[in-house]
Amino acid sequence: MKKEMPKSFDKKRLKVLLVIDGIIFGGGARVFLQLAKGLVNRGHKVFAACVPDGELAPLLKKAGIENLPVNFRSKNILQVVYKIYKHLRTQSIDIVNSQGGRADFCSRIAARILKPKVRIVSTIAMPVEGYDVGALIKGIYCFFDRLLERYVDQFIVVSEVLRTRLIITHKIPSEKIIKIYNGIELNEYQPSDSDESITKIRKEYNIEEDIFLIGAVGRMVWQKGFEYLIRGAKEILNNRPKIKILMVGDGPLKDKLQRLTIDLEINNQFIFAGFRKNIKEILFSVDLVVVPSLLEGFPIITLEAMAMAKPIIATRIDGIKEQISDSLTGILMPPKDQSALTKAIMAVINNKELAKTMGLAARAKVEQDFSVEKMVANTERAYLSLL
Repeated sequence: MKKEMPKSFDKKRLKVLLVIDGIIFGGGARVFLQLAKGLVNRGHKVFAACVPDGELAPLLKKAGIENLPVNFRSKNILQVVYKIYKHLRTQSIDIVNSQGGRADFCSRIAARILKPKVRIVSTIAMPVEGYDVGALIKGIYCFFDRLLERYVDQFIVVSEVLRTRLIITHKIPSEKIIKIYNGIELNEYQPSDSDESITKIRKEYNIEEDIFLIGAVGRMVWQKGFEYLIRGAKEILNNRPKIKILMVGDGPLKDKLQRLTIDLEINNQFIFAGFRKNIKEILFSVDLVVVPSLLEGFPIITLEAMAMAKPIIATRIDGIKEQISDSLTGILMPPKDQSALTKAIMAVINNKELAKTMGLAARAKVEQDFSVEKMVANTERAYLSLL
């Protein structure tokens, strides 16, 4: 049953501590920043706790959000717990919302001491059993996660499959779980026909105007499945010289992926751009976005490409299936299926009208379901319903 919003809470100004433990500014950190800024714009007082030497801290400072520097990699984890506890108590925090294994552990213990004054919210984009860590570390994470889940007042998940998993696998009551999709800044991501916007990246990498440019964006890790894009593209690239693939991102597998293009003798048609901050410029320039992931929570790059009205080919996996409708707002294919990938790419290359229709339908889908404003409003409602 949907909770009704008490009228007395309509104008309540919340004090919220958002806690995240990551160093890399990936999708989770981006949503964290979106939420922090969105809550401030709605009149709430927001504090953030994150590592001081990561990529997120300076962005929070630039946005005028007070940051509590926390070294989540410290061996003295109880000192971290105490630091969060002290901040919760001295700032009279109403809601603590954590994201990430260490952030969850420390926040749940710290806030449990102050209950019921502080309500505990946990955002789950990837459950701990899905973490890419060793078996021993993962076992420790799982043990403490299960132990402390009982203290959480509200779980926020980013997809329906995660909601189902928490109910079935973690045995969490369904009324304690709410699904809130990630969002994209629609005002910032606008399709453009401007020659200057479209050609900026092409000029930077000396890509001719008549080249069909495929973009792939993400961390160079096994979960992203870039190896299958490279292998699947070999047949196309050997026969269609007017195609290039722009790989954007960094990570531990970058060198291995570059060597693979050399071994397959298609390296001249691949461009490894490394990490880029402004993905919008990349999306302006490409004709097609490919997302060959093997494992995702609720990826942001798909939302970005949809907002820019780009045709998308992606794997039919949990998370992405809730974003893209096959043959309507994009083309979905089985993961690791190089043959299906080749056919899908050729279908888009050979049918410009199909590409345009899917792109426009994807933009409409984002406007309806995946805006930042909707994400922030739904999160605010979840907070208020706890008080």
